[in-house]
Amino acid sequence: MILIIFGVSGAGKTTVGKLLARELGWRFLEADDFHPPANIDKMRNGHPLTDEDRWPWLDCLRKQIEQLLSAGENAVLACSALKRAYRDRLRAADEVKFVFLRGDYALVEKQLRNRHGHFMNAALLQSQFDDLEEPQPDENVLTIELGRTPEEIVDRIEAKLNLANSG
Repeated sequence: MILIIFGVSGAGKTTVGKLLARELGWRFLEADDFHPPANIDKMRNGHPLTDEDRWPWLDCLRKQIEQLLSAGENAVLACSALKRAYRDRLRAADEVKFVFLRGDYALVEKQLRNRHGHFMNAALLQSQFDDLEEPQPDENVLTIELGRTPEEIVDRIEAKLNLANSG
């Protein structure tokens, strides 16, 4: 199974994803690591990515997902996946599950401003919310409300997806 933890920058995708992967004994992947240098430079300089910037990155992620699934490996992937079309591109098989970390602007902005050492410019948060297409019921996405500790969020994900002891 591949679990994709998604949401806007600053929602806690990496923190929650790493913790969940560690608890399950699964591999953790950070989608940001797959961005080409031009995308990172663009974001670092306060310019939002366009769909044209994102398609090659999403295709690279999909290939990684397909390789993991064909090898029978479980993994947690932290990825913004803000638009439905992006999630559709990543949905390589039924074994790909999505978890949406949802929070309001004020909460996420606070989390983002407390984060250090990341290339994402905090000024781009509004563009993230502008691009965000919250999942629709037919997407079969687990939505988790922010405002809890990462450990509480992980516990909720494990319970809702019945993942306890599935490492």
